[in-house]
This record gives sequence, C-alpha cells and structure tokens, in this order.
Amino acid sequence: MPHFANLLTGTLLALLATSAHAAAPAESLKPLLETLNERLNIGDLVALTKWDSGKPIQDSPREAQVIANARTLATERQLDPEDVAQLIAAQMEANKLVQYGLLAQWQAAGSAPDTPRPDLGKQIRPRLDELQTRLLQQYAAFTPYRHDANCPAWLAKARSGLAHDALHELALTRATGELCVRSTAP
Repeated sequence: MPHFANLLTGTLLALLATSAHAAAPAESLKPLLETLNERLNIGDLVALTKWDSGKPIQDSPREAQVIANARTLATERQLDPEDVAQLIAAQMEANKLVQYGLLAQWQAAGSAPDTPRPDLGKQIRPRLDELQTRLLQQYAAFTPYRHDANCPAWLAKARSGLAHDALHELALTRATGELCVRSTAP
C-alpha cells in the first residue's frame, strides 16, 4: 500500500506541476497579445494620417530606427537582439497590412472615415514607442514558453476574439508569427 500512496502522490504532484506550467503561458501571453492588438489598432490612426497626407505607408528610415532602438532595448533587458528585431519587424509588417487594407477600403468607398486625426509625430509615434517598451517587458515574460510544443495552440486560443474584424485578425496573426519557435529535429 505505501507504494500505491507514493505513486498516487507522485502523479498528483506531476499533474499540479503541469497545471502550473500551463497557467504560466496564459498569464504572460494574454497581456502580450492585448498590447500587440492595441498596437495594431493604432494602425487605423496611422492610416488616416497617411490618407490625409498622401505619404506612402512604407517608411524605411523610421522602420530602421525603430528596429535599432529595439535591439538596444533587447540588449539592456538581456533578450536576444535578433529575436526582438524579428518581433518588432513583424509588428511593423502587421501594422502596414492594416494600413494597406484600410486605404484600399477607403479608396473603394471614395473617402475615409470622418474621425479626429491625431498628429503622427507628436501623438501617435510616442504612443507606439511606449507600447514597444511594454511589449518588450511582456515578451520577456513569455520568452521561456516560446519553444514549447504547445505554444501554437496557446497562441491560437489567446488570439481568438481579440480582433474586431477580418483585416485586424489577419494582421494579429502576422504580428504573432514570431512568438512561437518550433524546434527542428537533428
């Protein structure tokens, strides 16, 4: 009977450890995805400023500056600068996806929504910079789970229902494309 009690205790401890491990990714993934989604929604405002100004969506010098800043912040936070650069590049690609999609909709309709336009340099970019700082903190908390075989399933579940339309859902999928890393067999 003592062997059975030890086996039962060991099984219960293993289940509790598994449950604690499964809860941790959700606790770190949810705020990360909410921040990514918030960043994508700012893309709507950026699209409005691009509509009004006629400026192109692609801004390579700004993107290079943002990625260089992210690499510096990654080093300061003891994160892999290349991983962080890829994450931030994915955010910019997702944001451009939103902008291109919205501009196409507005061009087809002949006008953009009649909503207030914040200043890109004075209001929107500082907000994006603040979100990047928060994003890196949340990314650091999630980093230990990136290589877990369950990461894609956790990601799909956490992403579900965040976006308010198909365009933003597609962009959120792009924004999160760098979060899970699949291990390659030797």
